[in-house]
Amino acid sequence: MTSVTGGPIPAITEATLADIAGNGIWGDGLNPSTSVVAVAEALLAALRGEAGVQLPPVLAELVAEVRERAETDLPGIAGAEDVRLSGLAIKLRDGEPHPVVIVPAGWNPYGWLPFLYLYLTLASKGYHVLAYTPRGIGKKGWLTTSQGFIDVGGEKDWADGSKVIDFAERHFNPSRIGFLGESYGSGISQLVAAHDRDNRVAAVVALSTWGNLATSLYDNGTRHTAAVETLIGFTGGDPDVLEEKFDEETVRILTNFRKGENLDEVVEWGTRRSPQAHVNRTNGHRTPTFFSNTWHESLFPAASVIDTFDALTVPKHLNTWIGDHGAPEGPGLAGPLALIGSVPFPGFREPIQEAYAWLDHYLLDADNEVPTWPALNNQVMFTYRTAPVPGLGKRIVEPARREPNSEWSEVTTGRESWYLTGTNGNGDGALSDKPAAGWSREFIAGYETAATAMDAIMATGQKEWFGNPKPYDLAAFERTRLLVWSTEALTGGRRIRGTATVRLAVRNPSGAATLVAYLFDVAPDGSARIITHEPYTVALGPTEVRTVSWKLQPAAYDLEDGHRLALVVNGYDKLYAFTGEVGSTTTVSSVSGEEASLELPLG
Repeated sequence: MTSVTGGPIPAITEATLADIAGNGIWGDGLNPSTSVVAVAEALLAALRGEAGVQLPPVLAELVAEVRERAETDLPGIAGAEDVRLSGLAIKLRDGEPHPVVIVPAGWNPYGWLPFLYLYLTLASKGYHVLAYTPRGIGKKGWLTTSQGFIDVGGEKDWADGSKVIDFAERHFNPSRIGFLGESYGSGISQLVAAHDRDNRVAAVVALSTWGNLATSLYDNGTRHTAAVETLIGFTGGDPDVLEEKFDEETVRILTNFRKGENLDEVVEWGTRRSPQAHVNRTNGHRTPTFFSNTWHESLFPAASVIDTFDALTVPKHLNTWIGDHGAPEGPGLAGPLALIGSVPFPGFREPIQEAYAWLDHYLLDADNEVPTWPALNNQVMFTYRTAPVPGLGKRIVEPARREPNSEWSEVTTGRESWYLTGTNGNGDGALSDKPAAGWSREFIAGYETAATAMDAIMATGQKEWFGNPKPYDLAAFERTRLLVWSTEALTGGRRIRGTATVRLAVRNPSGAATLVAYLFDVAPDGSARIITHEPYTVALGPTEVRTVSWKLQPAAYDLEDGHRLALVVNGYDKLYAFTGEVGSTTTVSSVSGEEASLELPLG
């Protein structure tokens, strides 16, 4: 027996599933972990009736149930321009009408393969299933790879989606059609539903999704280089040969992005691929839409998802979780929910179970709790209770608190202004309740510091989801390369809810300055946790002093009684492009009438 990737079919044990359940779905970058791929390849082989596949009993029983109820096919689906899309079809054969769930694959070299457990689970719940790999994604020669060039959620992907719906109607004769997507597949799901001319999509589930692709690439004058390079690196092609996976237009866009040139065209290109730009079509189609995102999302920041959600007038729901891209729902897509009586922590199943409930209500007419759900349900960062596990860090023993709201505007009920001060020549600045003008402070720009948003895209946030947020030491921050302002210990703490805003004056003689602002929770012992952050880049004249303000990413965070709030500003984070001269001096100051400040949202 050989697998999709050409190796032997792996034997799957409870330990394989426990690895996913305890460590998440990500391996290197956007590559699913070896355990995720192993489970998927074994499930596919068993589903196709290959002998000798070793599975834990609960997975073997699931495969047997689906094989008894359904037939499986690996169709080549004709997309737009007759591009062949690799697919997996599971068709229930009881003669009864059933809805179909269409699953466009995420952005990874394995295409539709990694989430075989999802497809089997959907089939066992009474759905036909049609998974497909979007055009261009995957390694050459693998059966899960689709032809064509990657369109990055563009018009060809929309047209492909409608062609997939055509195929589904012929193959399944479904009672209704829904889309479920994770990551790349979630954006495609929204866009196909918005642009299908016959309005055939009855519900969408968009997990770890994007609202505005343009601002995910470039926002506040700053290129999100690490996110883009991560995506380029996991198409299944050579990241140094863009022409292998992208058409001429996209090669030009990505090349300009890498060079920092013609960024208006990059923004226009990204905007066309943004569900936020097409909400009027979604509203016109009345498509019930379920969103899931994370506070520390490194690929598709939460702010634009919230803006997209706000603009929708359809039945809608948004969950925002602790962690980063794919961390909350990923394990439930890949298989650990099959572990009998073994849940890594309370609340572990909720992200994927609520997604299923959405589909059940709108596609199966299930009389469940979906109509009574609040429109928003925000998990408050790090309010879980953990206990140490030898050799494994900490594990959650009590889940983080979730807060329901009927709309985003209810999340923030008040605001508090903190003003940045000088230091009289030494030490850190303060966050004071009184405006302070006339001071200036300096740091050396362009160098990485210990104040950073994360150690690695997705990996740091994945640890957060499992109860191990990144620790910081405020005293270890390099004061020559960054600036710190902090409050005194705050009696009663603070309920931070919403979007904070930073304002300050900046000067850099090199002609530009990149600023990255971070908000930290500092415990009495000096240890810290990150609350939120956001970069800002500004062009400057050689002697110009300009006051700038920008919003940080939204947050739901409880600062405990006796903790301090710290604002840190530096000139470089490895997530983002640096603009300016490395080693130059950035001067931050406060101008009378536009005093440097931090506006803190409270709820």
